[in-house]
Amino acid sequence: MTRGEAAVALGSFGACLISVFMQMIDVTIVTTALPVITGELGASQSQQLWLVAGYSLAFACVLLSAARLGAILGRRLMFLWSAVAFTLASLWCGMSDSAMELVVARVVQGVAGAGMAAQTIAVITAAFRRDHQPYAFAAYGATAGFAGMLGPIVAGALVTLNPFGLGWHVIFLMNLPLGVLAIGLAMKYLRIGPAPQRPPLDLRGSAIATAALFLLLFALSDSQHGGWRPAHGAYLVAALTLGGLFVTYERATRRRGGIALVRLDLFGDKGFAVGSVLVTIFFGLFTAFVFTVSILLQDVLHFSVLRTGAAMTPFAIGAGVGALISPILVHRFGIRVLAAGVAFFGCWVAVGVGYLYIGDGAVNLALVTGPVFLAGFGVGVFGVPLQPIMLAGLDDRDMGEASGLLPTVEQIGNSVGLAVLSALFFRAHTLTGSMTMLSAIAVTALGLGVLTLALPDRRTLGATPWSRNTAA
Repeated sequence: MTRGEAAVALGSFGACLISVFMQMIDVTIVTTALPVITGELGASQSQQLWLVAGYSLAFACVLLSAARLGAILGRRLMFLWSAVAFTLASLWCGMSDSAMELVVARVVQGVAGAGMAAQTIAVITAAFRRDHQPYAFAAYGATAGFAGMLGPIVAGALVTLNPFGLGWHVIFLMNLPLGVLAIGLAMKYLRIGPAPQRPPLDLRGSAIATAALFLLLFALSDSQHGGWRPAHGAYLVAALTLGGLFVTYERATRRRGGIALVRLDLFGDKGFAVGSVLVTIFFGLFTAFVFTVSILLQDVLHFSVLRTGAAMTPFAIGAGVGALISPILVHRFGIRVLAAGVAFFGCWVAVGVGYLYIGDGAVNLALVTGPVFLAGFGVGVFGVPLQPIMLAGLDDRDMGEASGLLPTVEQIGNSVGLAVLSALFFRAHTLTGSMTMLSAIAVTALGLGVLTLALPDRRTLGATPWSRNTAA
């Protein structure tokens, strides 16, 4: 790779990293600042949940179509327009003066975020050689995870410090310089144009997929504030019916020689199939954990926003340490490292539940720093290598087809996590409810560790790609 090619690859990758940072931090940063936003805007419980779920709902429903539009219009053009829209939507969020306006702005932000996210896998595949791609995906996954964990810390600091007297508005306005930087990098370095064959956008397939995802995620989201009702069962039945229709339609399209919206044969690869299940569960688990801890600390234990951020800081640091060493551990010991990492997280969450029970909710931050750090360490060890191992069996063409599919799976996991959180936590909203949710998270994490052992043992991650090439 020449110096110019390296600059293009790193510049394109930088734009992707900034975009995923903005997308992920805007989920958990809102979660932590939600009590403050609610107090100022007078948001109802329904509006509170839609401030979080509306973003994820819009994001997930648009991803598959956005990935295909990227192939038709060009990844560069789609990424640029989406980055501009996301930045402007962030400005709109920061200027909102009513709860409903903020909900609408968040939905627009979710649509724009999907436009960026749906291009990422294709961009990384085009920018890096095959032997370097696992490290790029690992760095991308680490950035996404770190941003999600950094949200509560940044929210706590910004809301407490109140820079320029902007209050909670600053948590959205901070995206403006990041968005401008991502746009600048993409304009200068991103080179991917339309696909050579210009595959058409399958409007019928897109409509079926969007309707199925919307009904599924709407049922899960709406049940969070009003409890489960018969209508939600009807929505889920309709979603599953449309999902089955979509699969049948996509297979028929492939048999006719057409270009399907989703390459269902990707699930024929064991790593991708098992990885999709793991990603769905993990993202649901992580979303539920961050949301539960944030609401527990602020609403149940009455921590300030700043103290909540301080309590979560060891978790983020632990995840960062785990992310750094996980590629080396996976190269040495294989997928057992991932299984051990998520089980380790579950064990320390269980320890936390025991601590809350014994102390009746009294929390000494100095005493819990170590366990919180170790729980984050387990998340970092599991989450970072998962995507590279999952994608290792796909060729470059398949990687492009996975651009919209993988983020869609992740967003379904997010919504499922929030729905389960609603059923176990929001109705109780007490210390007992919090411990119930955290206990469920711990048990699920241990089960996820067992399921991880079904992954193919693809030891694709070493210390660095450069050291490997040198050895060769």
